[in-house]
Amino acid sequence: MEDDILTIEEVAKYLRVSERTVYDWAQKGEIPSGKIGTVWRFKKAEIEKWVNERLSSSSRPAATDISVQVKSILSPERIVFMNHQTKRDALVRLAANLATAPQIKDARELETEIIKREELMSTSIGRGLAIPHVRLSSVTDLVVSVGISKCDIIDFQPIDDIPVRLLFMIAAAYNQHSYYLQTLSFFSSKLKDADLRNSLLNAENSMDAYNLLIK
Repeated sequence: MEDDILTIEEVAKYLRVSERTVYDWAQKGEIPSGKIGTVWRFKKAEIEKWVNERLSSSSRPAATDISVQVKSILSPERIVFMNHQTKRDALVRLAANLATAPQIKDARELETEIIKREELMSTSIGRGLAIPHVRLSSVTDLVVSVGISKCDIIDFQPIDDIPVRLLFMIAAAYNQHSYYLQTLSFFSSKLKDADLRNSLLNAENSMDAYNLLIK
């Protein structure tokens, strides 16, 4: 554990969990990580900080009402229907929508960092879903935009070969790491429901999609 850059095996040993658990966390964006080619790598300092923040995360009260949590980070006007076949066009469109939220103070930085993160590693998590996400000092509080694509986005490199059609873009303040991870995990879990995904894809308008997400 002397090196600054760690492998999945080294992180698993450090955290005393299985390598599969570390891989799943990395794939879902729940642990600080990046890819070099097709191989996951981790910065030791970021892992140590992540562990410390998780150990102290009890300072933020847990959400007891899921619908209230979603309502606090998403609104109907931040659900957009898109018709882009490339992930760059889809990300630019959704970042522009997210930038209309008052919590976003630098629209250009948001777009740049979202695309940079996507170039580092795909945010597709399977089931036709991608969760592009960033933490920025220019964001004042966590906020979400949702993109519902009317066509397959062809170049997200999904792990299960199912083309991405649903995007949940999350931007958080730089000091919101724990809440940021909780939100990523929440949407990853919620969107496992095939009926919900299909209902979102068939929603006629933003309000219908919003009502599905706050149930």
